[in-house]
Amino acid sequence: MRIAFIGLGLLAAVAQAPAQESGFSCLANHPVELARHLAERPNAAQHALQAKAAMEAGAGAFTRGGGQAYVIPVVFHVIHDFGPENISDQQVLDAVRILNEDFNRLNPDWSTVRPEFLDIVADVGIEFRLARRDPEGNCTNGITRTASIRTYDGDYDMTQLIQWPRDRYMNVWVAASASGAAGYTYYPMWLDGWPEADGIVIKHDYVGSVGTGPPGRSRALTHEVGHWLNLKHTWGDSNEPGLPENCDFDDDVDDTPLTRGWTSCLLNGNSCGSGPDNVQNYMEYAYCSRMFTMGQGDRMLAALNSDVAERSALWQPENLDLTGVSGPGQVCQVRFTADRRTICAGETIQFQDQSFWGITTRYWSFPGGQPANSDAETPSVTYTEPGLYPVSLEASDGTNGITGTEPVFIRVLPSPGQPVPWLEGFESTSALPDERWAITDRQGDGGFVLSQAAAFTGSRSARLPNAITMSGNVDELLSETFDLSGSAGAIVTFRYAFAKRFPTNDDALFVWVSADCGATWVLRKVMRASNALLTAGVINGPFTPSGPDQWRLAEITNIGPTLCTSSFRLRFEFVSDGGNDLFIDDINIVAGQVGMRDQATEAQGLAAAWDASSGDAWASFAPVQPGPVRIEVQDAAGRRIAGLQAVAQSGGLQRMALGLRQAAPGTYIVRLVTETGTQAVRFIVP
Repeated sequence: MRIAFIGLGLLAAVAQAPAQESGFSCLANHPVELARHLAERPNAAQHALQAKAAMEAGAGAFTRGGGQAYVIPVVFHVIHDFGPENISDQQVLDAVRILNEDFNRLNPDWSTVRPEFLDIVADVGIEFRLARRDPEGNCTNGITRTASIRTYDGDYDMTQLIQWPRDRYMNVWVAASASGAAGYTYYPMWLDGWPEADGIVIKHDYVGSVGTGPPGRSRALTHEVGHWLNLKHTWGDSNEPGLPENCDFDDDVDDTPLTRGWTSCLLNGNSCGSGPDNVQNYMEYAYCSRMFTMGQGDRMLAALNSDVAERSALWQPENLDLTGVSGPGQVCQVRFTADRRTICAGETIQFQDQSFWGITTRYWSFPGGQPANSDAETPSVTYTEPGLYPVSLEASDGTNGITGTEPVFIRVLPSPGQPVPWLEGFESTSALPDERWAITDRQGDGGFVLSQAAAFTGSRSARLPNAITMSGNVDELLSETFDLSGSAGAIVTFRYAFAKRFPTNDDALFVWVSADCGATWVLRKVMRASNALLTAGVINGPFTPSGPDQWRLAEITNIGPTLCTSSFRLRFEFVSDGGNDLFIDDINIVAGQVGMRDQATEAQGLAAAWDASSGDAWASFAPVQPGPVRIEVQDAAGRRIAGLQAVAQSGGLQRMALGLRQAAPGTYIVRLVTETGTQAVRFIVP
């Protein structure tokens, strides 16, 4: 005897089964969020039970497949923090493809279900189409992108960042997290009086079978859409399969056997003793799902023909017209991307046409590129000369054509790059970005700018207006290329000034280097407001360094020979935590100095350090043998600023002043040249 379970005990059922490598766990009817909703609206539970009864009264009265499909307009809201959760358009398109195969028995693996269930594999007859018009009637590809750290929560508050009307679209939110599960949604009975929560939340690596979505996880969205259309798990309302008591509950579908539920693909499973379990059902947790039953199809079509949660409004002809999904698509927007937008001369870029809709022909123009024109969907173009280049694309649906142009889309850097030593004081810079420096302003709040308000030397520096940005924002300053080929290593130094706004701020500056023109990056220094980044304490108001005492010198000495190429680049990445503005000045690159020791430490007998009591720098060394020695002092750019001649005595440590009382603060290099070889160390004049 089957027991219909419609009580509220499901509120205590929290998904506990861990996601398998290829399977998933679900958080159907998100118990925590639903409990909060019911507590805030005392009549919500009774309303839901009434909606359930009204919706299920018509089950079995509708035609499945083989005729006019029920078309549902869909919008994917990608909520991201610029990480892998910001999935590609192609991954979304692949997810829609899989939905349409699964709901129309077009998936190639349906015929491999256990023989006992072959006759009841359902062609449900539901088609999902990405919206072509947004709620305001504007052209859309059915994908929105919203930058927010709420992506790591994947909860109700995240869904409130953006939602399109549920009577016109099925909302799907893609995020870095789905409240700890692979995905979740609610039955229509709960959503009828709770439109704000209507939609599906799914973790990015359970979407589609390309990009971040492995094929084994690609049916998770099919599972969640089943819930959204009023299907339960095959073992009933809970989110925990495998329990003996699950045999006492039903999923309200006659042709799905009672089951405890499965997290593995044991096809001969018979967990409740009533015959083989339908382990390959999409509403299982097993990772071999490939079918809905006829009874499940009836239940979903009953939901679509019900006014509950406004499901019946979605597939009406007038709504299909409003959302643009009826009839063939017409081109309405030209859009293109490239795998890289900054390269070195001689490298190749692959472009991709992402225009929509109904594109049949295209014509690309690549000034400065080879080839200069193309009609391919994904052309590859090589650029041989440094410069900034436009790209244009004309896309047509066979009747109408639209042209889109990006005036500055490709940046080609010289290779080999600038010779070193090299110093950037921003004195000849008129604005940022320019031909030497690029910026990345992910949140669109301005990014690095040129400042004439403060500098360590001269009158200009690079400034990041961090005080006006949100915590979590990421901004970057990226250099041109430098020629370090053949060098045994390199030293990078720069001046910086930073203040907190509040004692708890922990903003961070990361310095990256690239040996391949920016295709890949290697982290070489981390500075946090809680330690090395802080130069001026806590200043609640706007911060501008008022003098040299509010600047510090940073050095990067761990740049080995494998990073010293003709296409070397620097990247300063700042992650905000609500602190004050950041200033950077006097960026210096010197080749050939890797492996030198810090001040006041010996390197094969040679040491150098600043002596505050005498106001001069001193060098000390222990000669291997008596004879003439020469000591040279260079600044960080490699310029010789002092030289001393001496005769070394045999035995003991010898020490001499370097005559740098008037030297400007900065990094200096001392070389000791003797008959037995050359030694070098660096030191800092504060």
